[in-house]
Amino acid sequence: MTSDNKSTNTADKMKSVKAAWDKAPSGPKKDAAKKHYDAAEKANTAKNDAETNKELDAAKHALA
Repeated sequence: MTSDNKSTNTADKMKSVKAAWDKAPSGPKKDAAKKHYDAAEKANTAKNDAETNKELDAAKHALA
């Protein structure tokens, strides 16, 4: 997998998690997911794909 594919997959995952977060009802699960999503955005800005994906997975888990 090339670096470009990783970045594309991470970007797609961010869009997917953001869409799920947007649709989620207000409450503690959404609040927890928002913290993880914000951390993922920060990691993505730093080009840290591993940390970005870890936080996105945590955000998805928080919404489950």
